Amino acid sequence: MNAIILNEKMEKASELAIPTSFQEINPHNLYLYVKAAQAAQRANSAKALTRAQVRGGGKKPWAQKGGGRARAGSRRSPVFVGGGQAFGPNNNRNYDQKVNKKQKKLALNFALNEHAQNGSLFIVDSIEITSGKTKDANAMFKALNQRDALFVKSVLDEKTYLAFENIQPTYVIEENELNAFLAANYRSIVIEKAVWENLVSEAK
Repeated sequence: MNAIILNEKMEKASELAIPTSFQEINPHNLYLYVKAAQAAQRANSAKALTRAQVRGGGKKPWAQKGGGRARAGSRRSPVFVGGGQAFGPNNNRNYDQKVNKKQKKLALNFALNEHAQNGSLFIVDSIEITSGKTKDANAMFKALNQRDALFVKSVLDEKTYLAFENIQPTYVIEENELNAFLAANYRSIVIEKAVWENLVSEAK
């Protein structure tokens, strides 16, 4: 498994071997992390009124006996049209799923290893668009010849951010924002050399 090292023109210069610690990870760690990330994004806005919350129904609909019908105490009952809903959704449900720190690292390292295996993990000395122009950022992206790309910088400067902002297939982030969910969502990743060295040192 090798990462591809790119030069300033975003052309392949050499390759860098992926540490074995990245290759000996159970893929279930990535599954659990992505599952937790998707659960955290749920809007949690679905809500139905119970019989205690709907309006009306103060009077007993009909006499308890003699009508030949089932007894009923209120039209707010779930059996009536316009009544409350039994066991309906409410917006106070907690969808959060716990993922510990070690598992987060394992998930990220596995995702990076998958990119290396697919030839879509790129390492460059610097990701910087000093002009702040979208056309320069787009030229960098086009040189990769990839469908989409996640760019990871040590520190994200304003000009680089603005240059990539309107290029839909790309997303540029700082080192501390990198996670397994983002890594798994993009078909290729471009990482600054300093960021990669930090990732490798943390994996030891």
